[in-house]
Amino acid sequence: MKKILNIICVGLGFLFFGIGAAGAVMPVIPTTPFLLAAAFFFARGSERFHRWFVSTNLYQRYIEQAVKNKAMDKEAKRNMLIMLGIVFAIGFIFSPVFAKAIILIVALGHFYYFLFKIKTVEKAETAGVEATETKVVPEVEG
Repeated sequence: MKKILNIICVGLGFLFFGIGAAGAVMPVIPTTPFLLAAAFFFARGSERFHRWFVSTNLYQRYIEQAVKNKAMDKEAKRNMLIMLGIVFAIGFIFSPVFAKAIILIVALGHFYYFLFKIKTVEKAETAGVEATETKVVPEVEG
Protein backbone atom coordinates (compact mmCIF):
# COMPACT_ATOMS: atom_id res chain seq x y z
CA MET A 1 0.00 0.00 0.00
CA LYS A 2 2.84 2.40 0.87
CA LYS A 3 4.49 1.75 -2.50
CA ILE A 4 1.26 2.62 -4.34
CA LEU A 5 0.92 5.81 -2.30
CA ASN A 6 4.54 6.74 -3.12
CA ILE A 7 3.90 6.21 -6.84
CA ILE A 8 0.79 8.39 -6.67
CA CYS A 9 2.74 11.12 -4.84
CA VAL A 10 5.56 11.05 -7.39
CA GLY A 11 3.01 11.19 -10.23
CA LEU A 12 1.29 14.18 -8.63
CA GLY A 13 4.71 15.75 -8.08
CA PHE A 14 5.47 15.54 -11.79
CA LEU A 15 1.99 16.83 -12.67
CA PHE A 16 2.41 19.92 -10.48
CA PHE A 17 6.01 20.36 -11.63
CA GLY A 18 4.80 20.40 -15.25
CA ILE A 19 2.08 22.94 -14.50
CA GLY A 20 4.58 25.07 -12.54
CA ALA A 21 7.07 24.89 -15.41
CA ALA A 22 4.34 26.00 -17.80
CA GLY A 23 3.57 28.87 -15.42
CA ALA A 24 7.19 29.98 -15.59
CA VAL A 25 6.81 30.75 -19.29
CA MET A 26 3.10 31.68 -19.44
CA PRO A 27 2.14 34.66 -17.27
CA VAL A 28 -1.48 33.47 -16.91
CA ILE A 29 -0.54 30.42 -14.81
CA PRO A 30 1.00 31.05 -11.38
CA THR A 31 4.26 29.18 -10.82
CA THR A 32 4.94 29.21 -7.09
CA PRO A 33 1.89 27.36 -5.75
CA PHE A 34 2.32 24.51 -8.20
CA LEU A 35 6.02 24.18 -7.45
CA LEU A 36 5.26 24.14 -3.72
CA ALA A 37 2.73 21.37 -4.34
CA ALA A 38 5.35 19.49 -6.39
CA ALA A 39 7.86 19.84 -3.54
CA PHE A 40 5.29 18.49 -1.09
CA PHE A 41 4.44 15.44 -3.21
CA PHE A 42 8.06 14.66 -4.14
CA ALA A 43 9.03 14.84 -0.46
CA ARG A 44 6.21 12.44 0.42
CA GLY A 45 6.81 10.08 -2.48
CA SER A 46 10.53 9.70 -3.07
CA GLU A 47 13.70 11.05 -1.52
CA ARG A 48 15.53 10.66 -4.84
CA PHE A 49 12.94 12.70 -6.81
CA HIS A 50 12.80 15.29 -4.03
CA ARG A 51 16.60 15.76 -4.18
CA TRP A 52 16.35 16.11 -7.97
CA PHE A 53 13.53 18.62 -7.66
CA VAL A 54 15.31 20.88 -5.17
CA SER A 55 18.33 20.94 -7.48
CA THR A 56 16.30 22.28 -10.44
CA ASN A 57 16.52 25.91 -11.51
CA LEU A 58 12.76 26.33 -11.13
CA TYR A 59 12.87 25.35 -7.46
CA GLN A 60 15.90 27.53 -6.77
CA ARG A 61 14.45 30.53 -8.56
CA TYR A 62 10.86 30.45 -7.32
CA ILE A 63 10.62 28.78 -3.92
CA GLU A 64 14.02 28.15 -2.36
CA GLN A 65 14.12 31.50 -0.54
CA ALA A 66 10.57 31.06 0.72
CA VAL A 67 11.53 27.72 2.22
CA LYS A 68 14.93 28.75 3.62
CA ASN A 69 14.21 32.27 4.86
CA LYS A 70 10.43 32.19 5.27
CA ALA A 71 10.36 35.22 2.98
CA MET A 72 8.80 35.81 -0.42
CA ASP A 73 8.91 38.76 -2.75
CA LYS A 74 5.71 40.75 -3.16
CA GLU A 75 4.84 39.40 -6.61
CA ALA A 76 5.33 35.74 -5.67
CA LYS A 77 3.32 36.20 -2.48
CA ARG A 78 0.49 37.93 -4.33
CA ASN A 79 0.37 35.19 -6.97
CA MET A 80 0.37 32.53 -4.25
CA LEU A 81 -2.52 34.16 -2.39
CA ILE A 82 -4.55 34.62 -5.58
CA MET A 83 -4.07 30.97 -6.53
CA LEU A 84 -4.96 29.80 -3.03
CA GLY A 85 -8.06 31.98 -3.10
CA ILE A 86 -9.18 30.50 -6.41
CA VAL A 87 -8.57 26.91 -5.33
CA PHE A 88 -10.34 27.36 -2.00
CA ALA A 89 -13.24 29.23 -3.63
CA ILE A 90 -13.78 26.44 -6.16
CA GLY A 91 -13.63 23.83 -3.41
CA PHE A 92 -16.01 25.86 -1.26
CA ILE A 93 -18.55 26.36 -4.05
CA PHE A 94 -18.66 22.72 -5.14
CA SER A 95 -18.49 21.03 -1.74
CA PRO A 96 -21.30 19.81 0.50
CA VAL A 97 -22.35 21.96 3.45
CA PHE A 98 -20.35 20.07 6.10
CA ALA A 99 -17.14 20.36 4.08
CA LYS A 100 -17.50 24.12 3.60
CA ALA A 101 -16.66 24.75 7.24
CA ILE A 102 -13.50 22.63 6.97
CA ILE A 103 -12.45 24.36 3.75
CA LEU A 104 -13.05 27.76 5.33
CA ILE A 105 -10.92 26.91 8.38
CA VAL A 106 -8.09 25.52 6.24
CA ALA A 107 -8.25 28.56 3.92
CA LEU A 108 -8.09 30.98 6.85
CA GLY A 109 -5.08 29.09 8.21
CA HIS A 110 -3.28 29.31 4.88
CA PHE A 111 -4.02 33.00 4.44
CA TYR A 112 -2.94 33.75 8.02
CA TYR A 113 0.33 31.87 7.52
CA PHE A 114 1.22 33.54 4.21
CA LEU A 115 0.15 37.02 5.30
CA PHE A 116 1.61 37.11 8.81
CA LYS A 117 4.29 34.41 9.14
CA ILE A 118 6.13 34.72 5.84
CA LYS A 119 7.91 38.05 5.45
CA THR A 120 7.37 40.14 2.35
CA VAL A 121 10.64 41.37 0.88
CA GLU A 122 11.66 43.24 -2.23
CA LYS A 123 12.86 41.19 -5.19
CA ALA A 124 16.35 42.68 -4.87
CA GLU A 125 16.56 41.46 -1.26
CA THR A 126 15.83 37.86 -2.20
CA ALA A 127 18.42 38.05 -4.98
CA GLY A 128 20.97 39.47 -2.54
CA VAL A 129 20.30 36.75 0.02
CA GLU A 130 20.58 34.12 -2.68
CA ALA A 131 23.92 35.50 -3.85
CA THR A 132 25.41 35.56 -0.37
CA GLU A 133 24.22 32.07 0.49
CA THR A 134 25.65 30.48 -2.63
CA LYS A 135 28.98 32.33 -2.51
CA VAL A 136 31.93 29.95 -2.35
CA VAL A 137 35.00 31.15 -0.49
CA PRO A 138 38.25 29.41 -1.48
CA GLU A 139 40.39 28.01 1.32
CA VAL A 140 43.89 29.33 1.77
CA GLU A 141 46.58 26.75 2.36
CA GLY A 142 49.21 27.79 4.79
